[in-house]
Amino acid sequence: MLKQQLKNKQSLLGTFIKTPHYNVVEVLAHTAMDTLCLDAEHAPFSRHDLDTCILAARAGKMPVLVRTPNDAPETLLNVLDMGADGVVVPHVKTAEQLNAIVKHCHYGAGGRGYAGSSRFAGYTTKPLGKNLEASKNVSIVAQLEDLDAIENIEEIAQVEGVDCLFIGRMDLTVALGETSADALAVKQAVEHLVEVSHKAGKATGMFVGNLNELAYWKEKGVSLFLLSSDHGFMLSGAKALRETFDKA
Repeated sequence: MLKQQLKNKQSLLGTFIKTPHYNVVEVLAHTAMDTLCLDAEHAPFSRHDLDTCILAARAGKMPVLVRTPNDAPETLLNVLDMGADGVVVPHVKTAEQLNAIVKHCHYGAGGRGYAGSSRFAGYTTKPLGKNLEASKNVSIVAQLEDLDAIENIEEIAQVEGVDCLFIGRMDLTVALGETSADALAVKQAVEHLVEVSHKAGKATGMFVGNLNELAYWKEKGVSLFLLSSDHGFMLSGAKALRETFDKA
């Protein structure tokens, strides 16, 4: 179970899906990835696209996260009712905001609205109690990528119910006024976020553009890596094929 793996800080490899079509998910569900993340923040996923892609992931028994476009309660509700294993919520800036996100991902007073007719609930075939229990397995990943997040990291890291704090390094680079993710200020900020998060017992994750850095961040205790994307695979595969063909 993805939530338990995150809690155990197990080393996990996933990738972003940028193409809003279930065939892509269906194919990648055959790989040895630990999870796929549908990027509804930066790619043109409609609600229908998310529905069919989540269905494809579940059919292939591949854990699936959705990076949502926002933290609105209805956005989180829709994704979780479709049966996603969890959410990656961008631009988490304060502990208050994160507490609200956690609340809206779980059933309870003022929290996630209940419907027994959803895919998550087995289309009315599962009893209420079983669905309430199953909702506890939702994985909540908070993406930290703003100056406010750096300033408030001590409080953010103490929020209960969060499974992983994911560092959005590129947005953080822009927020810090830098033009390279390798800038000293960016690396220092990332290391600070990781250090504080780990002191609070939280798992951390990140996207790494330069794969030569993987060993370094693994040693620092980062456990969830969402690397490359289906677009990246197509580009690198086409480039490798071209080079092989030209050398023949």
